Amino acid sequence: MAKILLVDDDVELCRLVSEFLEGEGWEVAAVHDGEGGIERIFGETWDLVILDFMLPGCNGLDVLRRIRERTSVPVVMLTARGDEVDRIVGLELGADDYLPKPFNPRELAARMRAVMRRTGTDRDSGVERLTAGDLVLDTGARSVRKDGATIDLTGAEYELLEILLERAGSVVSREELSKRALGRRPSAFDRSLDTHLSNLRKKLGPFIGGRERLKTIRGVGYQYVKPSTEGPGDSQL
Repeated sequence: MAKILLVDDDVELCRLVSEFLEGEGWEVAAVHDGEGGIERIFGETWDLVILDFMLPGCNGLDVLRRIRERTSVPVVMLTARGDEVDRIVGLELGADDYLPKPFNPRELAARMRAVMRRTGTDRDSGVERLTAGDLVLDTGARSVRKDGATIDLTGAEYELLEILLERAGSVVSREELSKRALGRRPSAFDRSLDTHLSNLRKKLGPFIGGRERLKTIRGVGYQYVKPSTEGPGDSQL
């Protein structure tokens, strides 16, 4: 049974969401302020955190910053705001997904399942390791190392990188990346895929010599560029 922590100051919403999620087979606890949420998050082990943007005292973004300083627990953010900038900031800080209020609890549950699938440790794959030059992705441990140093990725970032490495040198469409990594089709106004990939690009950095590692193919999708055999720090797959 997955353990879910709901951090939202709307007590009635927490009650309704908790009842629905418990009916789906999850164990749910609720906290109604940011500081209390931080204390519960660090005091116990959780499979996923549902975090509201607007919290008294310590707001949701502050809570998310502090979460990401210490743990990679999956986070789905809730927001009543219509400003896309707030959602992008949440993703840039390490949120795995977001859902605007009001929302259908079934959609929340679907988003949660998608996030937990891509951040889970159980994997039906014959591939144990993907290597591309200085980058090594271990599918069993869900870890990524660059030049031997571990790179801390969110669940969405890891999933996107695995998909791109599987097809290194080829362009992967936005629709495929969104469906496989985020569990939904891309929409015209949903910038979460681009934000996750922008974060991933920053964390991975370019190849030695400055050559681009993750390339945007406008109007089509994204490509993990195959390492060159000519560069001093690159090697062929």
